[in-house]
Amino acid sequence: MKWLFAAAALLGLTGAAPAAPQGDAPLVLTAMHLHDPWIVADAASKTYYLFTRNEAAMSGDQRLGTMVYASRDLKHWSKPKLAFVLPAGLWAKAGSWAPEVHRWRGKWYLFTTFHNPDLPLGKNGTRATYRRGTVLAVADRVDGPYRLVRGGEPIVDGSLMTLDGSLYVDPKGKPWLVYAHEWWQTTVGTMEALPLTDDLAAAGSPQTLFKANDAPWAVGQKQSNGDVVYVTDGPELYRSKTGTLLMLWSSYGQKGYVEAQARSTSGTIAGPWEQLGPLV
Repeated sequence: MKWLFAAAALLGLTGAAPAAPQGDAPLVLTAMHLHDPWIVADAASKTYYLFTRNEAAMSGDQRLGTMVYASRDLKHWSKPKLAFVLPAGLWAKAGSWAPEVHRWRGKWYLFTTFHNPDLPLGKNGTRATYRRGTVLAVADRVDGPYRLVRGGEPIVDGSLMTLDGSLYVDPKGKPWLVYAHEWWQTTVGTMEALPLTDDLAAAGSPQTLFKANDAPWAVGQKQSNGDVVYVTDGPELYRSKTGTLLMLWSSYGQKGYVEAQARSTSGTIAGPWEQLGPLV
C-alpha cells in the first residue's frame, strides 16, 4: 500500500500561502476517506492535491476512478472531485488502487492499479491468478481530467500480476516503473523495475530488485491452503540530500503491517538493495 507522501511538504507551500478558508475547504483528514493517498505539492498554484481511490460517499459519484482533494495548508481540504474515471468497456472491473501523479515532459501522468478476477492468468498452486496491473493516464492540469494512455493496457506485461507502480527517473533522466510483483502469483513477492521509453511505455524486460523475504524483519503469512507467502507493497523511491537512493516499501512484520525502507548500496536502481528495517 502507498502511504501519505510526506515529501510533498518539502516544497514549503505551507509557508508560502495562507490557510485555505474553511468555507472552501471544510474537511480535515479525519473526515476524509483515504486509501493509499498520494500528495502533489504544486508550486505554481501554491496548492496541495491529495489523490486517492474514488469513494462515492465522499464524491457522490459511483464510478470507478480516482478522486482528488485540494488544500493550501495540509489541514483544511476541499470536498473531492473526480480526476479520473475508468471508461466503460475496458478489461478492468475493480481496483483504482494506489494512485500516483507525476510531472513528466510538460504533462501530468496518473499511475493507478486495476484488476479483473474474470480474466484468468493460470494458477499458482491452488490460487487462481488473474489480470492486475498499473495503467497510465495523462492530463494537462494536475487535478485532471485524466485520459487513458494506450487504451488502458497495463504498463507491465499483462501476463504478470503486478500493482502499486511508481515512476522513478534516474540521474541520467531515464524513466523507470518500479512496482510490486504480486505474491498471489509468485508466493514470495518481489520488487521489480521496468525501463521505460520517453512516452512511458515498456522499453525492455523487468529487473528484480529484491524479494520480500530478503528483509530479515519480514514475516510470512500462512494461507488456508498451507502456503506461507511474503508480501511486497507500495514502492516509493527517494534520493536523500547526501545522494543515497532509498526505497519505502511495505510488508508484514512481527507486529503487523509495516512501512520499511531499503537502500541501494550502489546508488542506482540496480542495487544491490540493503534492507534497513521498519519505520512504522
